[in-house]
Amino acid sequence: MPAQPSSSALPALQTTVRVHEPRREDCPWCGSTRLRNRLRTGDLRQYKPGGFTVDACRDCGHTFQNPRLTVEGLALYHRTVRGAPRDPASDGLLALRGSPRRHRSAARAMLRCGEPESWLDVGTGHARFPATARRFFPYTAFDGLDPTPRVVRARTADRVEEAHVGRLTDPRIAAPLHARYDVVSMLHHLEGTPDPRAELRAALCVLRPGGHLLIETLSPRSVFAALLGRWWLPYDQPRHLHLLPPQNVRAELESAGCTILTLDHRPVHVPHDLAGATSLALSHALPAPDTPWRAIPPPPVQRHTRTALLRAGVPLVALAALADHVIAPVTRRTRFANTYRVIARKAP
Repeated sequence: MPAQPSSSALPALQTTVRVHEPRREDCPWCGSTRLRNRLRTGDLRQYKPGGFTVDACRDCGHTFQNPRLTVEGLALYHRTVRGAPRDPASDGLLALRGSPRRHRSAARAMLRCGEPESWLDVGTGHARFPATARRFFPYTAFDGLDPTPRVVRARTADRVEEAHVGRLTDPRIAAPLHARYDVVSMLHHLEGTPDPRAELRAALCVLRPGGHLLIETLSPRSVFAALLGRWWLPYDQPRHLHLLPPQNVRAELESAGCTILTLDHRPVHVPHDLAGATSLALSHALPAPDTPWRAIPPPPVQRHTRTALLRAGVPLVALAALADHVIAPVTRRTRFANTYRVIARKAP
């Protein structure tokens, strides 16, 4: 585990007690007390201090961080810190989820639903998905919502027409948007939210009757999650708070009167499981990196050794990535798939 941060580097991260909620003894989705531990880990990608636990419900399969970060804690662990180490390999693999090809796939999946008049992309970030989807829906007005000011810059870049900063579960955001949109999209958004069920309900509230909800999110049922444990890249602790089994999302939307048009993992599986695990394991097998919150920096020889060994390990990560792509035609059709897509139609 990384050393405790110095007071001059990250005073807000001196202890994780301030940024965690109390530990839950029941499932936040179904209320069952039959929980099992899936993993305990640190921040494997950014080396920020703290320990994190992921539990799963034995009854409904919901997988969640326990104890969960507070909203303030989540913001701290998302914050970029100058001088913090980066893992280019794992960062690049995670970026595959938001690649232009995957954005085109999501947009094409909505063509069967007709041309919407208005579309809200939730958790849009820099609004790269709306910019891609506009090529398929040139007459649709795309708006974006994100907890960060990135969406404002996206509006300045003309990727969205309206920019909303905040969360959809905030009444000040949701009330003016009530029943305003024909489509609401949530691409890899639910896993990072404090209350995914509330997010789903809020999304249905801003949809017009007969509108469509597009979701892409990670599947905790993936066999890779069980095989790779803490090295499974999609766990991405501490930034991912919830992983929702597809049957739970289906049941929640159907209970709200929605019709499920699509629930599929084949077109959205991201072939990066083996490469991600190799990259994380290699990084943590080497001498620890220098971080802004270490009281004593490592000696130069240790830093240079780590850099050289990371470069030497690139072919190993590349070989694992090749294996991911070779087996992808099989994994995307089986329980190894790591992502799924849901398209639901709200009741007229």
